[in-house]
This record gives sequence, structure tokens and C-alpha cells, in this order.
Amino acid sequence: PNIIITSMSDDKSEKREFDEQVISRNSSISTDMGSANAGSQSYMIPIAKCVEIFNTNKVHGLSNGYASELLKSHGPNTLGNGQKVSIANILMRQIFNAMIIVLIISMIISFAIKDWITGGVIAFIIGLNVAIGTQQEFKAEKTMGSLKNLSSPSALVIRNGSESTIPSEEVVPGDLVIVKVGDTIPADLRLIETHNFETDEALLTGESLPVAKDAKELYNQVIPVGDRLNLAFSSSTVSKGRAVGIAVLTGLDTEIGKIAKALHGNNTIIQKIEDKETAGPKEYANAAKYTIWNTIGYILGIAEGTPLKKKLSWLAIYLFWIAVVFAIVVMASQKFNVTKEVAIYAICVALSMIPSSLVVVLTITMAVGAKEMLKRNVIVRKFDALENLGSVNAICSDKTGTLTQGRMIAKEVYVPSVGTFSVRDFNEPFNPTLGNVLY
Repeated sequence: PNIIITSMSDDKSEKREFDEQVISRNSSISTDMGSANAGSQSYMIPIAKCVEIFNTNKVHGLSNGYASELLKSHGPNTLGNGQKVSIANILMRQIFNAMIIVLIISMIISFAIKDWITGGVIAFIIGLNVAIGTQQEFKAEKTMGSLKNLSSPSALVIRNGSESTIPSEEVVPGDLVIVKVGDTIPADLRLIETHNFETDEALLTGESLPVAKDAKELYNQVIPVGDRLNLAFSSSTVSKGRAVGIAVLTGLDTEIGKIAKALHGNNTIIQKIEDKETAGPKEYANAAKYTIWNTIGYILGIAEGTPLKKKLSWLAIYLFWIAVVFAIVVMASQKFNVTKEVAIYAICVALSMIPSSLVVVLTITMAVGAKEMLKRNVIVRKFDALENLGSVNAICSDKTGTLTQGRMIAKEVYVPSVGTFSVRDFNEPFNPTLGNVLY
């Protein structure tokens, strides 16, 4: 965006001229830009223009009929309540890698030739790997699902000129929302009226102190989330005063929704056609080709994942084909006169190429690492995250865009003429029965 620069001056006329230029520039935003784009830039749009873009009214709000239409087009204002933890999906992620698939093939062949001991051992290895991985990922997914509890259960809105309390899921872009002390903000709001209004945005910005908001603020350039004083963000709480605002972003389009969306990921193996009207047979053929390749890569575990996971998957594929070659060599030595004894010998030679214990050792190692991280209040959603942790020397992180509780506890206390007391060996800050006090 164009930034208007003016020299510092005490002359009120120059300041008024500058403000008029800012408002004029921001008012030039097209009304047909779409509510999502307008919502993300609403802190740069004057209040009157926001009212026009979202087709609402500063006094009467939306009509019930129009709000129902918007709810159908935008969907419910949630952080993904419909995306429950799926055991089936977790199991598929555990099974779909080349090493496990090769072990499953080996197990089936072992049982087919009635080698019950070998088949049983391989089945135990597969079950142990899948069970440990599924349990760990299920716990992590349940913890990540707690993000949805940050949203408000209800919202006070103005519709048809009267105040009404509705479920927060029914808030739509353009709704006139009223918030006061103690409320959880149901959506990202472009404030149009504030009265000594402050919000706690620690969960987004990490700032422990409430932020004073002002509906009259207007910006002429892109600024960070924490500096947008004319916006109130979804899932933050009102610590002081009251305000009225236009809901500009809802659901996963909000700032907190972007974090929820990032946690869910956006991985898909289906190659979609962007423009179906102009797409020809070539585009559909390419989409089908990429979809098939992505599907095969997903099943074998070579399309996504960390470098170690991909290398192990490729190793399993190479070893599988080497095992097939060795089995053919054994049968060829008998001039392909394959009796039961020859078949058993060929299969045993092939199975000896598969490092069946490698998967278990890797999974147990990752599980132990995840357990140790959990003791230090670090949630490991997937084992892949631990792969390169041993090579990390320093982690540089910006608190913006993180989830912060805004709570602190004193770990060391200095008492004059006595000394320093410190607390060690505890992982629950609000449990006074844990830890050791050292002098």
C-alpha cells in the first residue's frame, strides 16, 4: 500500500489534511472485493466504508433473513468443531508407510506358508508399532482439540434493530456485536464504538497486559496484529469497558482460526482443477496423473513426511525388490521346480532382507522422546517432530501468533539478610504440593 509521509508540524490544518488523505485513500477500496479480503484489511477501512462493504447498518444491524443467507454461504462461526479426532485417520497414518506395508506383506506370506512363529513375531511388531504411534498421536490430537474451547458459547448482536443473544456459531460477517467486561469476543470485530474498552490478547500476541482499543484509529499500511487498535479479535476477552463492532471475519478466517487451521494442516492428495470452465482433457489428465502419484506416494510414505521417514520408506522399497530378486535366485537354482521346501527357503531368504525390528526400535525411541518432552509440558503431536530435535542448538521464536496463557509464577525469591529461595523439580505451576524448595 501507498504510505503517505508528511513532516511533523503543529499546524492543525496540515494534520487534518493528512487525516483526510488517509480516509480518502482507504475509502477507495472496492465494495465488491469480498468480505474475506475486506475483513483482513478492515483496520485500514473507515467505519462508514465497512458498513457499506458488509451491507449492514450501524443502528439496526442485519436482518434475520439476510443473516440466515450469510450463514449458509460462510458456514458456522467455529474453529472446526466438526473435525473430531478420528481413530481411523490416525491408524491410516500409522500404517501407510513402506516399511509397515512390507512387514504386512511378509506377515501374510508367513501365515500363507504356515510359518506361524515368524508370522506371529512380525504381527506383534506391527501391532506394537501401530499401537504406540496411535496412542501418542491420539493424545496429542485431543490436546490440540482443546483450542476449540477458547471460543465464546454465545454472542449479543443487534438484528432488526433489537438486541438478541444467539449462539456464537450463528454470528456472520456484518453482524453488529456488543461486548462488555468479562465477555469472550465471538469473532474478529471492526470496532465502531468504544467506551474505555480494553481486551486481553495474550493468546495471540503474548502480551500480558490488556490492550486499550479505539474505534477512531485508522491505518494506511499493513501492521502487525498486536498494533491493530481498532480491531477486537475472536477468543480474546474483554477486561475493561464495552464496545460495539462489526463482525468482519468468522470461523477459521479469524486470527485465532488461522492458528487452528495451521494445526489441522491442509494436506490433500487430490489434485483439483482450479478453472473447470476453461479446463480441457489435458488438464484433467494431468490432475488424474498427479492424484494417482500422490495416492501411491501417500500409501508408501514417500510423498510427505520428514527426510528420515522418506529415507526409511525408500529403503523398505529397495529391500523389498532385493528380497524378490533373491527369492527368484533361490527358485532359479532349482530350475523353478518349486516344491514346498523350496518355497519356504526362498521366502525365508526374502524375509531375512527385511529389518523387521527397525520399525519398533525407531517407534519406541520416538515414544520415549515424546514422553520426556511431555514431562516438560511440550506436546508432541507427531513423532516426526522429534526427528531433528537432537541437532538443534538454539530456537528463536516470536511470541506473535502463538498461544499464550499469560500466567507466571515466581521460581526464585530473595529475602534480605536471609538469602535466595528457589523452587525446582515441578511441572505444575499451580500445584503447591509439588517441587522442592532450595535455599
